[in-house]
Amino acid sequence: MTDTAIIEIALHTMVVALKLSAPILVTSLVIGFTISLFQSLTQIQEVTLSFVPKLLGVGIALLFCGNWMMHTLVTFTNDLFAGLPAMLN
Repeated sequence: MTDTAIIEIALHTMVVALKLSAPILVTSLVIGFTISLFQSLTQIQEVTLSFVPKLLGVGIALLFCGNWMMHTLVTFTNDLFAGLPAMLN
């Protein structure tokens, strides 16, 4: 296995991880920013106010994107295992 193959696998792994985490992180970021803006406009200084909306938003994001996320992860794993014999030579 060459160093180029290892770097290619690592790069592909990082891209897949970024793709899989993006829907959850973007949803949490948008909801957190919206609630923070609401808190600054109304001067409500409650730290726990954003927890439940973020939890619901992330749950909804997982509901909508979960199938795609699982398909992406299974495809990546199958491609990785299918390519391993060629990389070991």
